Amino acid sequence: MINPQQVEAMIQAELPDAQINVQSPDGEHFEVTVVSSQFAGKGLVQQHQLVYRAVQQAMSTEAIHALALKTYTPEAWQSSQ
Repeated sequence: MINPQQVEAMIQAELPDAQINVQSPDGEHFEVTVVSSQFAGKGLVQQHQLVYRAVQQAMSTEAIHALALKTYTPEAWQSSQ
């Protein structure tokens, strides 16, 4: 089983500037919001690929069964608030 802090640390290692919020009701299904300047100029699929790369090992070992992602550039995050 993996906890939200571990998921956050994996993403932070790949995207050091990111603001990350991880929620998990059961330790297997995760809802993740990531705000990073590294998403600038990238489409949604590319943004999600960056995050999936960070958690790939945990997903391949089935520590993470499901990952619901919301990704934003800092500017898009400001607009959404």
